[in-house]
Amino acid sequence: MTAPTPRPSAAVVRALEGRTSPAQPPPPPPGGPRPGERTLRLLTVAVVALSAALLTGRAWLLALAAAPLVLLALALPRVYARRIETSTTVEPRRCFEGDTVTVRISVAHDGGAVRLDPGVTLGPGLRLDEVVVGPSTVTLHHTALHWGRWSMGPVDLDVYDAGGTVRRTVRVEAAEISVFPHAAQARFTPIPARLPQRLGEHASPQAGEGVEIIGVGPWVPGERQRRIHWPSTTRRGAVQLHRFAAERAVDTVMLLDAFGDVVDPATGVSSLDETVRAAAGLARAYLRTHDRVGVVSTGGTTRWLAPGTGDAAFYRIVESVLDVRKDRRFDGPGLERVSPPALPEGALVYVFTPLSDARVLKVLRDLQARGRRPVVVEIPSGDPQVEPGHVAGELGLRLWHADRDAMRFALRDSGVPVLRHVVGESLDLALAPLLSGRIGEGGRVR
Repeated sequence: MTAPTPRPSAAVVRALEGRTSPAQPPPPPPGGPRPGERTLRLLTVAVVALSAALLTGRAWLLALAAAPLVLLALALPRVYARRIETSTTVEPRRCFEGDTVTVRISVAHDGGAVRLDPGVTLGPGLRLDEVVVGPSTVTLHHTALHWGRWSMGPVDLDVYDAGGTVRRTVRVEAAEISVFPHAAQARFTPIPARLPQRLGEHASPQAGEGVEIIGVGPWVPGERQRRIHWPSTTRRGAVQLHRFAAERAVDTVMLLDAFGDVVDPATGVSSLDETVRAAAGLARAYLRTHDRVGVVSTGGTTRWLAPGTGDAAFYRIVESVLDVRKDRRFDGPGLERVSPPALPEGALVYVFTPLSDARVLKVLRDLQARGRRPVVVEIPSGDPQVEPGHVAGELGLRLWHADRDAMRFALRDSGVPVLRHVVGESLDLALAPLLSGRIGEGGRVR
């Protein structure tokens, strides 16, 4: 049972004023000083009373008109803020899903004391939790709901004088934050049949200076005696040594299918969200074994990053992926041919896709034509909802299932492994079939 969503406070509701995730930014506020709400209320009472006195001819109604005017005259400031400067700090600008982001707006002004009243236009992917208004600062506490690069939205700050009769509105421009996804759990790092000539932690079929024993052979003069195999040495009367496998590193590329974002109608799970989380988890697993990892996103704002290693490479990978979905926009049609520098020779390519767009098949055919080893990790997108008893809908659903089954069969028949990742489970369960052999042996995974 899920916990109920907390209701926003009155201060949050007033700060939002119904301006949540607009398609277009709000119009700019009017410049210069103008009457505040208190001034407008007092003037309204005075005008109504004066009109009633003129229409009815009763002089005592003039007293009702004089009272709000006297109050207004007493409340008007002798000096009001003419010069207003704001500065904004956002902490942190990079965070993970579920973290709190604090925006602090400081106001410097001339004149006397002022009262601040913020109006917030909330950006996508964020939730406003708390608004704290001080004498010269406004603090907004947000929660990052989804990964992506988000614009936090502008803040229109109303600056009132102490009596609340005159106000000026200053727009504080939107800040941008980067929200990183939570990486899926993954430990397995399958390797291809042929490894590049680069030192690493994976045992290669070639002899070398690793730690994994692959056989026994006679000692050759000049060879370093690492470990003598005494049973063979005693039996043959000559020194026999253990033979060790060379240790090599793997070049891997995470290719993300961002041609679209399919939302499961039953669970509301986004295929793009799970694609990025699974790719981030597998990239972190390979980086732990000191392999090189790159990323390519086909669709939306297309980005690619050449393979790198180390902890810094993980954050560079995630930063490059965040532009795929910026403020929930897809800025381009994507591409169907990956740039050659993004795919080193012998690289192992993982393609994370919901198999919902036929353009990804062209990408896979292009990878195979260039001698790369693609592995498809299917991200479930859920079945379309069909009303019970709807004959045409049920027939369309059967055709939809048949089309996807044909797509999987065509990929497997061409030697491309198709693994299915279940949302909520460890990615290792999907990668387990790859551990029975090396990728690319005999054209298939055994």
